[in-house]
Amino acid sequence: MGKKGVLKTLVQHIHRDKKAFAVFITLRTLVVAVLVRSAAIGQWESVFVCVLTLMLLLIPPIVERSLHIDLPTTLEILVFCFVFCAEILGEIECYYVRFPFWDTALHTVNGFMFAAFGFCLVDVLNENKRFRFALSPLYLAVVAFCFSMTIGVLWEFFEVSADLLLHTDMQKDTIVSGFASVMLDPTYGNKAIQVRDIVQTTIETANGQHVVIAGYLDIGLLDTMKDLAVNFVGAVVFSTIGFFYVKKRGKGKFARQFIPIPDPQETDSDENAQGGNHETQDG
Repeated sequence: MGKKGVLKTLVQHIHRDKKAFAVFITLRTLVVAVLVRSAAIGQWESVFVCVLTLMLLLIPPIVERSLHIDLPTTLEILVFCFVFCAEILGEIECYYVRFPFWDTALHTVNGFMFAAFGFCLVDVLNENKRFRFALSPLYLAVVAFCFSMTIGVLWEFFEVSADLLLHTDMQKDTIVSGFASVMLDPTYGNKAIQVRDIVQTTIETANGQHVVIAGYLDIGLLDTMKDLAVNFVGAVVFSTIGFFYVKKRGKGKFARQFIPIPDPQETDSDENAQGGNHETQDG
């Protein structure tokens, strides 16, 4: 999509969704302020994160325009806040380190949020605004759950790739006091040797550097499994809500605030365009 298309969509937000647009402008202003501050003190990695955040904040309007869907105000605001909390507060302001629950909370919201997009997925692919009610509620709930979990897995792939290739630490490490491993089996069998009550671990590098850890360092595995677990919880919660929403023929007010729907204005314009084509052909 070109710049004119994005700007046109944002102008439509002023008239159609003033609350979401106000949040969008406020967060972009804050990101620009952080970008200027980071550039002034020479934190170029933070500048890159800010630029990335500005791009990510454009995703909702681009998705709406490209897929011809209408994001509910609550969902759109949630997406904007999610991006800001993950990139600006999480990465630049170090909330991931300061608050242990921050990463867990965001991954839970991620599972919840993408389950909502999963419900819309079938509608978008089939270009039928009434298609949701033509399918089994259980089927749609399973589609939403699988879509959410797939996004969660792909994100973990991104995290481990960044850690391995760019030497980041997106998969946050965990200090543990014990583990079991078949690598310690002196018979080279398949017996897991237990190591318990670890007080200290000393790492010696080839250049003679010593790093002392108060316990044993689990590199990313437990964090990844925790992220997928809370993503699972978020996906199950919304899939359950969506199941009853579909079963009651879309009467649930709560679910309606999060499930994208085909844009009625886009649908009407498409139908009018098709009607005009038919009249031209008939004439």
